[in-house]
Amino acid sequence: MAVYTQLSANTLAQLIAQYDVGALVFAKGIAEGISNSNWLVETTGRAGKSARFILTMYERRIALDDLPFFLDLLDHLAAHDCPVPRTIHDRDGASYRMLDSKAVALIEFLPGISVDEPTPAQARNVGAVLARMHEAAKGFGSTRANDLGPEVSARVLAECGEAALSQINPALPALIDHAQRIADGWPMGLPSSVIHSDLFPDNVLMLDDEVSGLIDFYFACTDAMAYDLAVTHAAWAFSADGARYYSDVGSALVEGYESVRPLTAEERSAMPLLAQGASMRFISSRAFDWLDTPADAMVTRKDPMDFVRRLEFYRRQGQTAFA
Repeated sequence: MAVYTQLSANTLAQLIAQYDVGALVFAKGIAEGISNSNWLVETTGRAGKSARFILTMYERRIALDDLPFFLDLLDHLAAHDCPVPRTIHDRDGASYRMLDSKAVALIEFLPGISVDEPTPAQARNVGAVLARMHEAAKGFGSTRANDLGPEVSARVLAECGEAALSQINPALPALIDHAQRIADGWPMGLPSSVIHSDLFPDNVLMLDDEVSGLIDFYFACTDAMAYDLAVTHAAWAFSADGARYYSDVGSALVEGYESVRPLTAEERSAMPLLAQGASMRFISSRAFDWLDTPADAMVTRKDPMDFVRRLEFYRRQGQTAFA
């Protein structure tokens, strides 16, 4: 259950009263998510029409100084007709409030569900919406560096060490050098914007084949737009374990993206390496979390080999993966 801090009904009601959204009707903890506490909130709304919101308490992994970037980005994208939830500002105009020592924000609730097995039609729409988001974000006035770039992946794997990595899987130690080669050869100067950088299917809400919401922008940063497409390709076009590649889904994702924003020749040439870097990011983070999580913890550790299989696919296929 992703509610790490319990809030009483009275505390929740007092908190909601700081917003012009009506009185609290109910609040229910949301199981999804691993870093923050989340509640689905319903209020009486305005003019007798009930309204729903997501209340988030930021528990870990998000620096307080970064919150204005994330929350202002939502408002900017929503104002440019991107399907993202607006930040609800309190009666003083603030995008977040402090509750004891933790920040909380109220976010617009969007309808839709996250799909487990995307269809080509769904992937095509995701690609188009991702490109629209990139174009809209070019006008956003703030920047944030990517703190999970290829050099970080290489360092994390090296710090895990060969002995520890081999305990997860004997194939992992060999990736330490490969991660460094990816970082050393990383393409620079590609067209950039603010990117989502974590657009897995569970961060997209859909109504049938149409995207109704992009959510969870807490890894957003300023970086190459093609890298964001590569992350999304790795997240959408494979089975969960990375053993099967769905070419129709992968092709539809790229087609949808290019229907809005065609890739440059430099971006297309870089895609195989960008996708390897995207895979290595999740290999390194999963390996670190695997080693950092006690075996008896009530948390399901994610297998880094799921993305090793993706990495090997991109190494083998090269440009044909994006044809």
